[in-house]
Amino acid sequence: MKKNQIKTVKGFNEVLPPESFRWRMVEDKFRDLLEGYGFAELRLAMLESTELFARSIGDETDIVEKEMYTFLDRSERSLTLRPEGTASVVRAFNQYSFGKTSEINKLYYVGPMFRYERPQKGRYRQFHQLGAEVFGEASFYQDAETLVMLAQLFHTLSVEGVILHLNSLGCEACRPAFRDQLKSFLLDRQTSLCSDCQRRIQENPLRALDCKNPACREAVVGAPQINESLCDDCRDHFSGLCGLLDDAGLDYQVNSQLVRGLDYYTRTTFEFLAGDLGAQNAVAAGGRYDRLVEELGGKPTPAFGFAIGFERLMMLAGDKLAPLSSPFAALVPLGEAALRRLFPIHVNLNRDAQVTTLSFQQKSLKSQLKKADKDGVMYALIVGPDELSQEIAICRNMRTKEQTQLPLRNLEEALQELYHEC
Repeated sequence: MKKNQIKTVKGFNEVLPPESFRWRMVEDKFRDLLEGYGFAELRLAMLESTELFARSIGDETDIVEKEMYTFLDRSERSLTLRPEGTASVVRAFNQYSFGKTSEINKLYYVGPMFRYERPQKGRYRQFHQLGAEVFGEASFYQDAETLVMLAQLFHTLSVEGVILHLNSLGCEACRPAFRDQLKSFLLDRQTSLCSDCQRRIQENPLRALDCKNPACREAVVGAPQINESLCDDCRDHFSGLCGLLDDAGLDYQVNSQLVRGLDYYTRTTFEFLAGDLGAQNAVAAGGRYDRLVEELGGKPTPAFGFAIGFERLMMLAGDKLAPLSSPFAALVPLGEAALRRLFPIHVNLNRDAQVTTLSFQQKSLKSQLKKADKDGVMYALIVGPDELSQEIAICRNMRTKEQTQLPLRNLEEALQELYHEC
């Protein structure tokens, strides 16, 4: 009796070839761009103390309440698979005292995150993010540079139609008054709100502005706007940011209803939205969080960061990426003696970065040429018993189908010359 196959857990998807090559291509472009702006990579722990996310993200958020993969280990410690990257980066910033070695620290990360939510287009229970955080810089110039850098990434990947939405959430000086105004507004419309928003009115009323429930979206029409309550410092910060974006020629929309679903944001908040992704159309998001480092046990440190949904980015960029590179030549042995003769040539050429393929199976000429054509190689080098006796290889141009002879003794040099001529 055939046993049932074990398959992946629902919502936990692997990335298979050739898609994995495209992912690596995008990762490389992301790394090159950020390192050009002075960022360094931080490879984060995947498992964290649950307290980290409860303290940073907020107890009243959907992530902490409903979506985290949390469990007790054998020592009865509550541990959580990381649902987002910023809290972990801040934890690492404090733990390893980055602030003592440099006034400004720029860190980026690439990796999987985990949330128990309904799998949907572009978002799975194991999903991946590209993210970055800047510590120690309070200026709106840093906000502007990061947003321009993100726009540059989308341009590099030929991703079009991405629109920057921008808002300010104020600070501890001006947000309390806005919260009180919004709380009064929501209490008057409490029966129109979903149960989650009703429950959060007292603790986190801003979340109602972020709710995707259609009834809640309708109920908050006409709600007080945070930009009407900003203090002078927050107003100057936001207007300075907008002025720099104007100077840089970066289009954006001020969205007074834009809030982030996490508690730690202050002042600048943003989303890059793509119309091709449906209702869940944010491909990148982030903002400023000037109090989080201190709230997680560090010294007061201004910070700004973002995260990009990798799966959503690939949905936008996948068809526009450059085609995958193909091996330059296929070595086609006909028989064991030919395979033995070609093996060291294959090894030496690849050692010198001249990419060749070599089949170790005793397959027919027709089968090997068909595979070479599928791989997209430019040349096939055919060696059988007759060629061995004559010390030659038949060089077949896979585009034109023309065939020439190359000396077997100097095959490496001959292939290198062909490679440099292309």
